[in-house]
Amino acid sequence: MSQNSLDEIDRGILHLLQHDARNTTTTEMGEAVGVSASTVGNRLQRLEDEGIVKGYHPQIDYHEAAFPLRVLFVCTAPIPEREELAERVLETNGVVSVKEIMAGVENIHVEAVARNRNDVVAVGRSLDDVGLDVVNEMLVKDEHVQPFDHFGDEATDE
Repeated sequence: MSQNSLDEIDRGILHLLQHDARNTTTTEMGEAVGVSASTVGNRLQRLEDEGIVKGYHPQIDYHEAAFPLRVLFVCTAPIPEREELAERVLETNGVVSVKEIMAGVENIHVEAVARNRNDVVAVGRSLDDVGLDVVNEMLVKDEHVQPFDHFGDEATDE
């Protein structure tokens, strides 16, 4: 399914999910987009089945969860192996996200959390063992996230 085949109700549901998926009920979503709760449930199931909604994930403050170090490893992988290496990196203890970059030599970005410097070094070694060339390591101070607002803020009664 493409963005063009999402109707106003789908876009409104996606907007509401991004805003607060945990605390927004299907009844509340239905009221906001003008359909019943069961219609919202059916739409959600279809969006999940089609791979548009891939999960519901909490935003964790790792520092408060006793992992005070967040490190961004900027790596290079051979283009033909990039996807496979990115998937393998997810198995590394401490890695919380991996982004594949379309072009360039710094084509894999790995975010990891750690309790101490030794844990950071261990992640770096694991990345090297997997076959990535670590180009840079950056200590992340904080991350600010917001919902993508073009899915349907105008399609809801918010």
